[in-house]
Amino acid sequence: MDCWTSSLRVDDEYEKLVLRMNPPRVTVENSSSRKATLIKVDSTNKRGSLLEVVQVLNDMDLIIRRAYISSDGEWFMDVFHVTDKHGNKLSENDVAERIQQSLGPRARSFRSLRRSVGVQAAPEHTTIELTGRDRPGLLSEVFAVLTDLKCNVVAAEVWTHNSRMASVVYITSEATGLPIDDPDTLSKIKQLLLHVLKGHRDKRSANTVVSVGSTHKERRLHQMMYADRDYDMNDTVGSASKRCKPLVTIENVSDKGYTVVNLRCPDRPKLLFDTVCTLTDMQYVVYHATVIAEGPEAHLEYYIRHMDGNPISSDAERQRVVNCLEAAIKRRASEGISLELRCEDRVGLLSDVTRIFRENGLSVTRAEVTTRGSQAANIFYVIDTSGNPVKSETIEAVRQEIGQTILRVKDEADSNSSPQESGRFSLGNLFRSRSEKFLYQLGLLKSYS
Repeated sequence: MDCWTSSLRVDDEYEKLVLRMNPPRVTVENSSSRKATLIKVDSTNKRGSLLEVVQVLNDMDLIIRRAYISSDGEWFMDVFHVTDKHGNKLSENDVAERIQQSLGPRARSFRSLRRSVGVQAAPEHTTIELTGRDRPGLLSEVFAVLTDLKCNVVAAEVWTHNSRMASVVYITSEATGLPIDDPDTLSKIKQLLLHVLKGHRDKRSANTVVSVGSTHKERRLHQMMYADRDYDMNDTVGSASKRCKPLVTIENVSDKGYTVVNLRCPDRPKLLFDTVCTLTDMQYVVYHATVIAEGPEAHLEYYIRHMDGNPISSDAERQRVVNCLEAAIKRRASEGISLELRCEDRVGLLSDVTRIFRENGLSVTRAEVTTRGSQAANIFYVIDTSGNPVKSETIEAVRQEIGQTILRVKDEADSNSSPQESGRFSLGNLFRSRSEKFLYQLGLLKSYS
């Protein structure tokens, strides 16, 4: 064992000892604010603590209205003003315990975060990670391959940005309901999916990883798209998204030795998680931060340094941080019409549904696939493959083929935002005047004005 490895192990053991002697303190109280619940976290400081806390709040579907973060020295203190996704204060039960678990020793933290993903734990599924060039029908082909290989999709999340696609898919064996761990089968799954991803135009950068284990979907999607350099490509999103481009400014505070990152953009859920995740994966440490997101626009200010303690030192690095933060915000933006599918789950369901989308000229820009017991609860964001607005008759044809009672149009403001956030930016808001008439024509609204 070399001295470097020995030193790392000593540091790790010392960190565990400090955490045992000074366990995190989490308080949750509803009396200080009329509109939000206050969550205060005090703990010894270790790399990634902020991300772990924000990740837990993210997994609990909490909306962060304000946040004040300070982590200089050996201790950090965070204060979050939060509501549930409907804009209500929280019950104090369970919140403090879950955050305390996330900040404990790393093994305990990992178990806590696995539970927070909202799908089955590690021994119960096989994880597939996919990255490649996005194109119409790609998701349909991926799910068709998995169906042919007798795989059942338990959960999945798909993001697209700048003509790139990233997906995390959890599967089990159709025959046994257990994870697939046979090396030959895993190799075959990987080969066939890689062939689909490469197609005729993505010979070098497509990638498939198949493993038996658990991963945090949204964290991995950010890491995968960052590794795929989606931030370093021409922006191909529509004009509406370009008008709402995030404003990111970066400057150094020479007397304090920090780099200050100011970010303004339309507010939305999970914005803090997306930006903190990106800064952490880029090897920056957030020492102080202020977040204000109580109106249609969010303002986030981060005081950061490199892990070696130095601020950003060049214009090229500064521009790279700007590009990466912009990409992190846009990846979760959902272009198109939101369709919600709720029905009895079965093997091949996703293959059939996405095939029908493809045959009707629709392309999936984002997808959230979950299974709760025997029920499938899936959301798809679709656009017209020709680049034109989705026609009402197209959606009606899709609903008739899939089943009007199980597939419905779901406005993005309803699916991702609380009533208080309905004035904030979303593609549902951008298309509101058109989609209200559209929903009325489908019989999903009783009146239209």
